Amino acid sequence: MNKKTVRDIDVKGKRVLVRCDFNVPYDENRVITDNRRIVAALPTIKYLIENNAKIILCSHLGRPKGEVKPEFSLDIVAKELSRLLGKEVVLAKDVVGEDAKAKAAALKQGDVMLLENVRFEPGEEKNDENLSKEFASLAEVYVNDAFGTAHRAHSSTTGVASYLPAVSGFLIEKELNFMGSALENPERPFMAILGGRKVSDKIGVIESLLEKVDVLMIGGAMAYTFFRAMGYTVGNSICEEDKLDLAKELMEKAKAKGVKFMLPIDTKVGKEFSKDTESKVVKFSEIPDGWEGFDIGPETIELYSKELKNAKTVIWNGPVGLFEFDQFAVGTNSIAKILADLDAVTIVGGGDSAAAIEKAGLAEKFTHISTGGGASLEFLEGKKLPGIEALQDK
Repeated sequence: MNKKTVRDIDVKGKRVLVRCDFNVPYDENRVITDNRRIVAALPTIKYLIENNAKIILCSHLGRPKGEVKPEFSLDIVAKELSRLLGKEVVLAKDVVGEDAKAKAAALKQGDVMLLENVRFEPGEEKNDENLSKEFASLAEVYVNDAFGTAHRAHSSTTGVASYLPAVSGFLIEKELNFMGSALENPERPFMAILGGRKVSDKIGVIESLLEKVDVLMIGGAMAYTFFRAMGYTVGNSICEEDKLDLAKELMEKAKAKGVKFMLPIDTKVGKEFSKDTESKVVKFSEIPDGWEGFDIGPETIELYSKELKNAKTVIWNGPVGLFEFDQFAVGTNSIAKILADLDAVTIVGGGDSAAAIEKAGLAEKFTHISTGGGASLEFLEGKKLPGIEALQDK
């Protein structure tokens, strides 16, 4: 990674503004149900504490759309951070207002405070110049450690970096090192598994990966668009009729590049979208009318397993079935188990695939699980992420 990190800058005694991704899920009682994103930020925060910085954390939570909404307050995050760090993390009553400024000015070395939800400010998502300057006025150094929002050009992710020395935290460093080296210099055979609903969501990723991988395996609802492009009927399965030519083009491109392009050979179909619907396994070419495909079938699991056993690097983005319903989670869970046992570099590109692995209790067995859904997708596409571009080069 050619970007400076917190190691490359003197933070002692300095006020350091750290953009984190604390956009965590919580229930109706405002109890956090998954604290992974908070835990992922701890190495950077602890490093700054140990190096006597004065630490000002900031993040968004949910989509308050520029309005102050108590249900999106970061009070629950401040509480969880205090527990994890074993020291009080003070929450400011505002983002860049009087309370935030007073609390920032009063910080002593090793103290940690948290600004209120940055998206309470209407200028945040517009990357407003004045707001960026307000953020910068709170600190002397800026650290971005929010990979999950690195694909967004907002005031707290890119704007502020124009006014302060800007470096990355350890989480962004880790993301770029693992995903970057997998894409730039993978140990081969290099394989990718892509799932999810739509081909259109993954066009850029498929095109980018076809330049790099040896094998590309398709699962999830987007497989049915490829079946349709091959001339088969797909019943009530999700299918993008306007993307059939594109699907054909992608298959032809794979062939021309010598990439093994693998599609499911059987599929588990259901009568309707419900967790206990009637279901059965059929060949991919024989999906009956009135039925919808919800998972890869046992023969596909076996076929993909056999192929994956040879892999040395695997990137997985998107579940291969409707994993939220147990009877259609078999494919996704099977892929997760196969990858967990591989002697290979295994990288999971955030979002639903990460949730599926957590659910299966296998997270510890993967080389790297990305914290950024949209950001990791854009990174896989080869796009430049504004939150990374804004940081100082080494």
